[in-house]
Amino acid sequence: MDRRSFIKTLAAGAVATQFMSPAQLAASPFTAGSSALNAGRLPKRLKAGDTVRMIAPASAVQDRHHVMIAKETFEQLGFNVQLGEHVFGRHGYLSGTDQQRAEDLNKAFADDSVDAVIAVRGGWGCNRILPMLDYDMIKQNNKVLLGYSDITSLMNALYVKTGMASFHGPNGYSYWADFQAQQFKDVIMEGKATTMRNYKEKEETLTMMTNRTTTVNPGTAQGVLVGGNLTVLTSLCGTPYFPDLRGKILMLEDVGENIYRIDRFLSQLQLAGHLDDVAGIVFGHCTECDPGGGFGSFTLHEIFEHYFKPLGVPTYTGAQFGHIRDNHILPVGHVVELNADTATLSLIGSAVT
Repeated sequence: MDRRSFIKTLAAGAVATQFMSPAQLAASPFTAGSSALNAGRLPKRLKAGDTVRMIAPASAVQDRHHVMIAKETFEQLGFNVQLGEHVFGRHGYLSGTDQQRAEDLNKAFADDSVDAVIAVRGGWGCNRILPMLDYDMIKQNNKVLLGYSDITSLMNALYVKTGMASFHGPNGYSYWADFQAQQFKDVIMEGKATTMRNYKEKEETLTMMTNRTTTVNPGTAQGVLVGGNLTVLTSLCGTPYFPDLRGKILMLEDVGENIYRIDRFLSQLQLAGHLDDVAGIVFGHCTECDPGGGFGSFTLHEIFEHYFKPLGVPTYTGAQFGHIRDNHILPVGHVVELNADTATLSLIGSAVT
């Protein structure tokens, strides 16, 4: 079967009977970086006592206490915690100059004593350091990278340039309670093949009132998971750091964007042809995405229907990830199964070695 035929099969959901394991995908004739099917190189699982280094690769940390809270959180999880040299830095709205922030990330990967790299926060700025990263060195020192929001830039760039899988999930200074701690242990420490499924809040209502999902296109599909924050991902379009979306499961979320901007970003992905051959789409929360002023607005659902319905691939929205309190941990660069009928996203095998 040629490349395009295989991609079309994947997008149609028929891959359930032809599914390739992560090892088979890695050994496939489709090379990393341009491959629609290539699974990422998995990092080593973490264990209690390992060392994590916290860095601030994007926006400045507004309050020193935020860094200390992040540090204490991971100490509570059983890790030794180091702080990047410029984690308290400030350069305009960034946590240090571009060179300083890139240096912190490069050093974290180069240091053999460091087992994982945790972003304290997102914001903006990761795009600026992408040309300064030592991808050859990072490729030789594969390790856990965790974060979300602006960290979308790093996760996708590292997947494209090194074939490395990383984790879209809470930053160091996110809301860490039992849900997040259990997610971290299940996915990154124990290597469980978890399933993301929205849960019912503690409500006395007869039916689910919050955390609702909507199926745009029914069906199931399997593929490598890529994406993250819609705004950040779109900002990578036309650069050598944008992932090949053909045959992929595309995950998207956003925060604080008027609906017309969501329309604009999806239009850019569509016009660039990036949505043409995706295998499936899962949209998480669009937190505080309001209509804005003017003469009226489309609803988010209408925007999703406009862009996703014609694709005909399994798609659902409202999944439990994004700028929300209980943010699922999802491995970018790992193989997953999307089921738009049950509104679930399942990891195929362990996302760590």
